[in-house]
Amino acid sequence: MSAIYNFYKVSDLLACSGQPREGQLGSLISDGFKVIINLGLADGKYALADEAASVTNLGLTYHHIPVAFDDPQITELASFIELMNQHAGEKTLVHCAANYRASAFTGLYLFAAAKMDEEEMQSFIEEIWQPDAVWEQFIEEGIAYIKQQLSN
Repeated sequence: MSAIYNFYKVSDLLACSGQPREGQLGSLISDGFKVIINLGLADGKYALADEAASVTNLGLTYHHIPVAFDDPQITELASFIELMNQHAGEKTLVHCAANYRASAFTGLYLFAAAKMDEEEMQSFIEEIWQPDAVWEQFIEEGIAYIKQQLSN
């Protein structure tokens, strides 16, 4: 799995990474992955021609939440957390182009699921990259959104 760009194993059931190449998708099956969640843009520079077809043809479940790198939205985070909850217990790979969006969304999900506190989540994200001002603001808004959801 380390051949996939910026691959990061979070747990036995969760990993995040950059965009897998077409030839790397088969290795996901042999490593036990069942679900792929793509946060990259379908027409992005690093996107596969038809990732949905490639992944589903391999028998994996595929979800795509296109997140504009310069404009991430809380509604996208809400959809992501819902998907992650739906697939709890299934080995899941969350990816985007370089594992920036994927690590931020994964960290926020782990915070929402009470698997990481805020400090652990920040350290997790910063182990992979240093978020810019847009992403720092999004992470702060994501934390506030999650706290609000937990208090309801």
